[in-house]
Amino acid sequence: MAVSLREYRAKIKSVESTKKITRAMELIAASRIIKAQQKAQAAAPYSRELTRAVSAVATYSNVDHPLTTEPENPKKAAILIVTSDRGLAGAYSSSVLKEAERLAERLREQGLEVATFISGRKGEAYFKFRQRPLVQSWSGYSDQPSYDNAAAIGETLISSFLAEEDDEVDGQKLVAVDEVHLVYTRFRSMLVQEPVAVRLLPLEVVEGEEKPAADEVLPLYEFEPSAAEVLDGLLPKYVQSRIFFALLQSAASELAARQKAMKSATDNAQELIKKYPRIANQARQAGITQEISEIVGGVNALADATAGSE
Repeated sequence: MAVSLREYRAKIKSVESTKKITRAMELIAASRIIKAQQKAQAAAPYSRELTRAVSAVATYSNVDHPLTTEPENPKKAAILIVTSDRGLAGAYSSSVLKEAERLAERLREQGLEVATFISGRKGEAYFKFRQRPLVQSWSGYSDQPSYDNAAAIGETLISSFLAEEDDEVDGQKLVAVDEVHLVYTRFRSMLVQEPVAVRLLPLEVVEGEEKPAADEVLPLYEFEPSAAEVLDGLLPKYVQSRIFFALLQSAASELAARQKAMKSATDNAQELIKKYPRIANQARQAGITQEISEIVGGVNALADATAGSE
């Protein structure tokens, strides 16, 4: 009985310590979600206006630009998967990886070879554990991304998209791709985070484009020095802003998923804290009852032995 009670007391202390940790992580995630939401909301107007500008150039000019031209015979597609650097976020990373697997399967059915780019240590570990090839990975910023992170990823993807089969940069051969897809987690609310897949290149100006109102006067556009040079300047910024917005959405989703997971862990720990003392008391009472039974049994046996000797 004593050993059992000591074990339960140790379990109670362990669960109480775990509860303090999960509660602290829940509060930290909750405080960071607000900042992540504010960053995503602050980046939205820039991304929206940049989308309008690129859409205007692509719509009101007859320029054939590499980033807006559909390849005749696409052979390879790149997929950028945005995951987290740390765990304890429920099914956040696994959900976006499942969406990426579905996208890769659809691309392979279309006859395309898939080249994978990863953002986040969880996705990198997922592919390395399964011994799958990775072209390049980035990590260390999943819950607090900066525009520099998005710019580095965007430059790499654009270089691969514009590269030919034998192109090299700094002595390293580039992986030439004909399409670039992005898989990330869109932040809907504190309770709902949705993994989505969008195509970045060749450019599809669909997401973020708003229909003009009936009484809205559409502007006239004049491109200087030329529409081609305007596209050369706008499209890389557009791709980088889209990636940055996806990173911010994913950061908010990761923090929301972590808060939800830690809230569930804290609630489970509280249930165990209530459960273990009750089980310990039951074990103690059972031990006392057994001791009483043994004493009574011993007394009865002694009485029977005494009566038999008489």
